[in-house]
Amino acid sequence: MKTNNSKKRSFASDNNAGVCPEAWAAMEAANAGHATGYGDDAWTERAADLFRDLFETDCEVFFVFNGTAANSLALSSMCQSYHSILCHEWAHVERDECGAPEFFSNGTKVLLLPGEEGKIQSAAIRMAVQRRTDIHYPKPRAVSLTQATEMGTVYTVEEIQTIATTARALGLTVHMDGARFANAVATLAVTPKEITWQAGVDVLCFGGTKNGIAVGEAVLFFNHELAREFDFRCKQAGQLASKMRYLSAPWVGMLEEGAWLRHAGHANQMATLLEQSLRAIIGVEILHPCQANAVFVQMPETLIEGLHERGWWFYTFIGSGGCRLMCSWDTETNDVLAFVKDVEELLG
Repeated sequence: MKTNNSKKRSFASDNNAGVCPEAWAAMEAANAGHATGYGDDAWTERAADLFRDLFETDCEVFFVFNGTAANSLALSSMCQSYHSILCHEWAHVERDECGAPEFFSNGTKVLLLPGEEGKIQSAAIRMAVQRRTDIHYPKPRAVSLTQATEMGTVYTVEEIQTIATTARALGLTVHMDGARFANAVATLAVTPKEITWQAGVDVLCFGGTKNGIAVGEAVLFFNHELAREFDFRCKQAGQLASKMRYLSAPWVGMLEEGAWLRHAGHANQMATLLEQSLRAIIGVEILHPCQANAVFVQMPETLIEGLHERGWWFYTFIGSGGCRLMCSWDTETNDVLAFVKDVEELLG
């Protein structure tokens, strides 16, 4: 899988990768001539229909510019200002949205739950709901799951079903932050419906930018009632694109021939190769199971500094500690081997 980028590819983020060929070609095709604005165009209609085909259900589909808007507006549609959202203590909606879920919901409180490997459990949800039921407590209303998690792990079908069953019994709705949803599907080798609406998910924010799209995420409402007037929320939040076809057309390119899943699977394979290669090196510790396209490792500070000096870029502040190495749709085997070689050389 070749690219035209002559510079060394980093492991900092899948956001750093360029636009994949399928998304780029669809944008170029959408750029031929005029089209009606604000979503009343053939590209947006086609993309929405492709999502319905992919998930094998009649869902409401909306397109926004980024993941922060997707998550925050989706959650605001599920809650009133006096409600609360339950999520993992390391969830992206808590750690990396600058308070946007609270802002767009006019003050809905985010309550944090513990859980091994970035996952929350039904017992923690039940405890958060039942520990107080008085009027002075922000009433829990929604559960937010990150798929894949901030630790690079993946919720199984059974885990989602169990959480959703608990949520239903407690009067909660279920939101899924699917910034790397494609990577989770590729890992589990299941159909998209099996880990969303069939498992009890009400709303999915399907990430595109981390999978090769330039700009744009999709918000899918399997619970139609929650989608009521969501278009007004998007408009008010500055998320109604006047030239909507440039947000929706790339999805046509990604969905028509399955590029979304191929690219996610490739990124996962590169992460697996990286994890296996690093696991064999004394002095490097793997921190979490590699189940998607992220590898979390503990490395000596001198090694980190040496890798930075050699031009490798990666984050050390995401997740619960250590270094996060993220593979992308365009990561190549040679990138992985070159990084591992430098690790070995620097460790002597």
